[in-house]
Amino acid sequence: MIAPFLMAGIGQTKGFLSTAATIHWGLVSCVYSIGYVAFLMRTPASEHLPAGPAGPVFLLLAATEANDVAQYVWGKLFGRHKITPRVSPNKTWEGFIGGWITTAALVWFAGPYFAPIQGAGRAWIAATLPLAGFAGDITMSAIKRDIGVKDTSALIPGHGGMLDRADSLTFTAPLYFHLLAFFSLQAF
Repeated sequence: MIAPFLMAGIGQTKGFLSTAATIHWGLVSCVYSIGYVAFLMRTPASEHLPAGPAGPVFLLLAATEANDVAQYVWGKLFGRHKITPRVSPNKTWEGFIGGWITTAALVWFAGPYFAPIQGAGRAWIAATLPLAGFAGDITMSAIKRDIGVKDTSALIPGHGGMLDRADSLTFTAPLYFHLLAFFSLQAF
């Protein structure tokens, strides 16, 4: 809220709404959403965590990255039908479904070792986390298409920048945190 106020304060009105919205979107997706990862480490000591406070964070990061990798591998092996050709031309339905099944299985079987998830909570996280990862990836791809870049930077050769590696996390982190808090963590 400070940035738009400062723009108004200096009389900047041309493109005000689009500039303020861009700043807001960037802060929400890159700071607020990713901040849920750090917030997971603040899980109260009274909660039973099989792998300690790092366990839920590890599960989130492992599942999110596994989803990206699994979608790529399944897409390369069996991909024939484009899912969003104008936004991300290499994404296929086969990659999406294969990644969803792989990631859901990972969360279902490994989840209880790293986070306090059981029953319905585990099923919800297993079912929705891969969908959120895909949504984050596609959304960030649309933003890059809009501004005319392939990667957000050249920091990681062949992989782009940090945001290219964490794009899925911008959607999975808040979803995972809220599902974990709703189903498993009493203190939140």
